[in-house]
Amino acid sequence: MMALSVALVFLLVLSRSESELDAKISSPGEATEWGDPDLSLPGSCQPAPSCQKCILSHPSCAWCKQLNFTAAGEAEARRCARREELLARGCPLGELEEPRGWQEVLQDEPLSHGDRGEGATQLAPQWVRVTLRPGEPQKLRVRFLRAEGYPVDLYYLMDLSYSMKDDLEFVRQLGHALLVRLQEVTHSVRIGFGSFVDKTVLPFVNTVPSKLRHPCPTRLEQCQPPFSFHHVLSLTGDAKAFEREVGRQNVSGNLDSPEGGFDAILQAALCQEQIGWRNVSRLLVFTSDDTFHTAGDGKLGGIFMPSDGHCHLDSNGLYSRSPEFDYPSVGQVAQALSAANIQPIFAVTSATLPVYQELSKLIPKSAVGELSENSNNVVQLIMDAYNSLSSTVTLEHSPLPSGVHISYESQCGGPKRGGEAGNQGQCNSVRINQTVNFLVTLQATHCLPKPYVLRLRALGFSEELTVELHTLCDCNCSDTQLQAPHCSDGQGDLQCGVCSCVPGRLGRLCECSEAELSSLDLESGCRASNGTGPLCSGKGLCQCGHCSCSGQSSGRLCECDDTSCERHEGILCGGFGRCQCGVCHCHANRTGRACECSGDVNGCVSPEGELCSGHGQCKCNRCQCLDGYYGALCDQCPGCRTPCERHRDCAECGAFGTGLLATNCSMACAHANVTLALAPILDDGWCKERTLDNKLLFFLVENEAGGRVVLRVRPQERADHTQTIVLGCVGGIVAVGLGLVLAYRLSVEIYDRREYSRFEKERQQLNWKEDSNPLYKSAITTTINPNFRGRERPL
Repeated sequence: MMALSVALVFLLVLSRSESELDAKISSPGEATEWGDPDLSLPGSCQPAPSCQKCILSHPSCAWCKQLNFTAAGEAEARRCARREELLARGCPLGELEEPRGWQEVLQDEPLSHGDRGEGATQLAPQWVRVTLRPGEPQKLRVRFLRAEGYPVDLYYLMDLSYSMKDDLEFVRQLGHALLVRLQEVTHSVRIGFGSFVDKTVLPFVNTVPSKLRHPCPTRLEQCQPPFSFHHVLSLTGDAKAFEREVGRQNVSGNLDSPEGGFDAILQAALCQEQIGWRNVSRLLVFTSDDTFHTAGDGKLGGIFMPSDGHCHLDSNGLYSRSPEFDYPSVGQVAQALSAANIQPIFAVTSATLPVYQELSKLIPKSAVGELSENSNNVVQLIMDAYNSLSSTVTLEHSPLPSGVHISYESQCGGPKRGGEAGNQGQCNSVRINQTVNFLVTLQATHCLPKPYVLRLRALGFSEELTVELHTLCDCNCSDTQLQAPHCSDGQGDLQCGVCSCVPGRLGRLCECSEAELSSLDLESGCRASNGTGPLCSGKGLCQCGHCSCSGQSSGRLCECDDTSCERHEGILCGGFGRCQCGVCHCHANRTGRACECSGDVNGCVSPEGELCSGHGQCKCNRCQCLDGYYGALCDQCPGCRTPCERHRDCAECGAFGTGLLATNCSMACAHANVTLALAPILDDGWCKERTLDNKLLFFLVENEAGGRVVLRVRPQERADHTQTIVLGCVGGIVAVGLGLVLAYRLSVEIYDRREYSRFEKERQQLNWKEDSNPLYKSAITTTINPNFRGRERPL
């Protein structure tokens, strides 16, 4: 049995590791589809030919729909850029098309406790419409209030194999005690009962007819035939009915150690009408003293059909099709419990506790407790598990559509903890009447074909938040005109500032026809004055005698490249200017070929208020020192004294009245304000100088402006005799130790010598003889043959 338990633990851990590995493998693919867009990343928005493609290309993109916004030869795709760039190029704010996602709360009932927990509103809001622009995250705040006295349905599912005989005796009197304890936390509680053994086929049970009728070891015991799952009592608030029905139950028997508990759990979750589950907190207490069969074990009995995930209880409450379907898998059990919003509590004995602890990690919001040998602690175990489960608030979501990602940030009243994308929000140890918040971030990578309904719920509670997802995938320009006069008197339609020409017409304003496209006269306007070179410098198309440049090219002949400017730290024009025809046009107070220089001089001002200490020039907010000077402020030179050296004497005389300036400190150091720092924390900014008597002096130059200086000095430490004391103690201990060792060796030597002398003296006094020495043995051995009579004499 222990070997089987170890094997089950191994299989559960292995399945969990594989699922985690699958999640890790699949997540990079999701991330590469879009990733987390950084709206502040310069240059991340690229030109796009239409407003729709522009807003779909990147969330930082905007579109300028102003008529004639693009210059001659400039492509209409240049209308797509970052908001700041378009405004800097002269696009009016009212002509910007920059749609953003939004939220609309359709139902938000306030959080309330209801009447003794019934009718409570614990999750808010209840219905939200969220419109997502691809790549742009939307944050939704969800509130949860743990109400007092929330109703509970508890279904007691018991293993009735023969080894649970003593447990059944206690469970028969369980109903009243369990209801009383649960009514301490809620006024509305119902309990039900079901039991299980195993599939009634070999090798799980003995199929000999007599053993099927009476599977217990002795004929004198009351015993019922084996069964897979039996629903005995629907959920009720009548404790006497519970005790009466359980009192009629008897144990049964099977052959192998694992039981058919998974069949029972699955049917209890699927047969909600027969069990009588309400839309409240649902608890399923599973008690057993052994492990469980899982998917694939049914093949031992010739059962190959997988569990179909449907309810199969007959009129007597028995799982009638158990011999036809295999045991369910761990995933099927977890999915059925989660779909039915049932929280399982596994009350098992110590021998199987590790197996169920691993199983609990695979089933959302489940608990495990150690059951005593006769189940007399089951009420307390259930209460402890219920308190743990009800104080844990876990927010999860229904399956997501393709291209939508979700992440959680749990705000539990303490330190924030964030969840990874696709994870769940969770708060532990939530008290009654406490409100916790979850910040749910939704982000779409591409457009949804139609609105999608996403549901968020707190595990173990009946309420849900409905999120209606829409995607924003087109511009809503108000200037749409059919056969617009702006487009060469009706030769095209105007939309978002751009002309869409009728068939046969070309040009930015639909000003020419396709027949004129190959005219040499028109092409001459797309070449340089010498008539050589490619059309439009090879960077655009010649249409109607004018160049329509591609990409970031501009100019009459597309001769300018607006991406060829110098970069600073990898950013075009350092992010502080606009590239135009290969030259950076810097913002105010910025200079340099890549706008890398700031006009500020804050970094060049010395403590005395001088630029570069008067020994250099400030360029790009950095000092360029004259020959012979160095340092960030040009305040150092090979022959100059450092600030520490300059202020050492004043620090010493001002703090301790010693040193070279001791007799004239008030006059010589009138510019210095010296204070003692009682317990300073020394760092690299502190000066460390030697005094005349070779002592270390620590002081800090805090302020050196306007000809005055503030010095903080660390008090001098008294003579440190620690080393002398430690060395003396060590020497004394060593000396005493050596003395003790020598005394011991001397006493041993004296004792040995005395003993040897006594031995020699006794040896000389002894005078043994051979016949009187008790230790002497003769070397001659005489043997006599008893049958020898000697030579007989003749008569």
